[in-house]
Amino acid sequence: MVHPGFPYSYWSLDRLCRQSGWKTLIPPLGLLTVAALLPRDWQIRLADENARPTPEADWTWADVVMVSGMLVQKEGLLALIRGARARGKRVVAGGPATSSLTDAMLAAGSDIVLRGEAEALVPALLEALASGRSGIVLEAAERPDLADSPVPRFDLVRMEDYGAMAVQTSRGCPHDCEFCDVVALLGRRPRHKTPDQVIAELEQLYRLGWRHEVFISDDNFIGSPPRARALLDRLIPWMKAHGEPFVFWTQASIRLGRDRDLIDRMTEANFSTVFVGIETLDDNALQQAGKHQNVRGSMEESVNAMGANGLNVVGSFVLGLDGESPDAERRIEEFVAATDLPQIVLNLLVPLPNTRLWQRLAREGRLLETGGTDQGNTTIGRLAYRPSRPAADVLAGYRGLWTRLMEPSDLLARAYRYHLRMRPTRAALRAAAGVKDADPRRPQARIRWRDVELFARLSWQLGVIAPCRWRYWAQLAGIRRRNPSRLRRYLGSLAMAEDLFVVRRVVLGKIDASLCELRGEA
Repeated sequence: MVHPGFPYSYWSLDRLCRQSGWKTLIPPLGLLTVAALLPRDWQIRLADENARPTPEADWTWADVVMVSGMLVQKEGLLALIRGARARGKRVVAGGPATSSLTDAMLAAGSDIVLRGEAEALVPALLEALASGRSGIVLEAAERPDLADSPVPRFDLVRMEDYGAMAVQTSRGCPHDCEFCDVVALLGRRPRHKTPDQVIAELEQLYRLGWRHEVFISDDNFIGSPPRARALLDRLIPWMKAHGEPFVFWTQASIRLGRDRDLIDRMTEANFSTVFVGIETLDDNALQQAGKHQNVRGSMEESVNAMGANGLNVVGSFVLGLDGESPDAERRIEEFVAATDLPQIVLNLLVPLPNTRLWQRLAREGRLLETGGTDQGNTTIGRLAYRPSRPAADVLAGYRGLWTRLMEPSDLLARAYRYHLRMRPTRAALRAAAGVKDADPRRPQARIRWRDVELFARLSWQLGVIAPCRWRYWAQLAGIRRRNPSRLRRYLGSLAMAEDLFVVRRVVLGKIDASLCELRGEA
């Protein structure tokens, strides 16, 4: 099983990974799940090219090569298929990318292409491999019940290569945003693993020695709030009984900020970070995009509620939506200033195949020659369609957002204010109230050599050589004095920001090239 590399983007977090001693961020959960579905007498090796190149000895050893990936990994996927075919191997291709790259995968040399979720396809795959069939597409007739999904084969990865492990508790999302491909790939009705299944996966990670971050890779963790509560009610006592071995981060809709009870349960279960699609502050654009959940209540109040009650919000914004106003970027800046979000993702709209957006733009003749089939990277600095307002205005506005919101001094100031407003940890609140912690299994904060090394590197980058070095030291002292239990979280936010500063230079260069190209066409 081979997972191709990702192209460089914000989510690569290259600097953080290098400084933390990791090869990459997250293992390929899809392949680990497929591995658990295959016959137990099969010998399986997994190679993640984000961590290291696939050894030639593994190519020689293999009878069958299985590859999987996302659209943004297109070039790597096709190169792996061609490489396996050149070595005379049978090739099986699957994953989200097959929905739009089926023909390309067959042309590259795949014997079997799987379209759909593995739980519904493995029996047919085994039959096709046994019969020697080739050049075929196997498509799932239905979406599987996740009660049939096994514990992934976490034992196949080198855990020390990764910054986080990943588990999935549900698939699908109840919202049908025009630009998102989740509904096309996984459906609008969320399907869930039982709390027992999720605990079994965490037990496996615990037995394998993992004691770090875990990404819950659901498309929307609160797609069904009652299901989320039921899972958290099991997770909270399990975490306490095991000494809180994991820190969780996930994805959720903005409605989480309007549910204080759910926020409190998540933080009690040791959730630290939640990715939220804010997209734009233009209600008209949100309505046209079908993102109706973002116009039901104040997004500013929702984000502030999540932050104040212990969650780091990674806010995602999109420029280029149909119906957005000429001052869309200014309103995004005002929102970021009002919420002090330090961790933000700035995207250009990318029409993804099989989405309602893609279909509409195709009907209207607005897809450019590149379309979106070779994309998926939303920070590339160019447009694959004709936006409703002038393309040069969209790109210039996008450039302005990267220039101003990712400016180091401004980002540091936002991180400081954000974490000052965050309530102290539960342990700090108990200590302040004079309540002794009665649970001897609760982990005590301890300083490791790796923490010292990371702090030294961060302090060198931001506290010595950066123009904002005086702000860095002043804010460090301020957090230590005014909200000390959030010091570690604050420093983690700055560590991630270092990657943003690097990506900023890359993105600005690409935007400038795109603007020059547009002027040349004019």
